[in-house]
Amino acid sequence: MKNHVYKKVEIVGTADSSVDEAIRNGLERACKTLKHVDWFEVGEIRGNVQGGEIAQIQVVMKVGFRLDD
Repeated sequence: MKNHVYKKVEIVGTADSSVDEAIRNGLERACKTLKHVDWFEVGEIRGNVQGGEIAQIQVVMKVGFRLDD
């Protein structure tokens, strides 16, 4: 097995309906920008409230990607 070197970046995924959707939205966008995305970890979950209702869910996550050889 080959040894890899990784870099971590922090992103915030957002969605109107669920934490799962916010994670997926963030990862989908990260994968369009970064090569070799291999993992993520959720650090914070928060939301925006408007008129007493949840308006947006925000998930702060770290995304790990392999650096090119």
